[in-house]
Amino acid sequence: MGTNDRLTVFYDGACPRCVRDRARYERLAGEAGEAVEWCDITGRDAALRALGIDPREALLALHVLDAQGRVHRELDAYILLMARTRRLRWLARLIGLPGLRHTLSVIYRHLVRRRLRRQGRL
Repeated sequence: MGTNDRLTVFYDGACPRCVRDRARYERLAGEAGEAVEWCDITGRDAALRALGIDPREALLALHVLDAQGRVHRELDAYILLMARTRRLRWLARLIGLPGLRHTLSVIYRHLVRRRLRRQGRL
């Protein structure tokens, strides 16, 4: 993968599970992970706004910036990230299935909001 394939992943570094998920992805991705830059969104509101990302939305859903400058969010971001990794490609295809995708999106939003409420961050 070259520089044209780089992704920037905006993740919640204040979330222990998000940090663990990042480490797990890096382990599974191997060399494909080298083309991924991880950016902790904590305290980076101005930088997010400069990219057209609402800081509150960045907290509520994973955001990924591709090399062409397009922002992908929620399941689209996960699918883009996982599809680059041989060991996760099957999962990217699975969560992209129309019926399953909607259900997973609802569950994802619910779990994120519940976590943030528990942490007093929503």
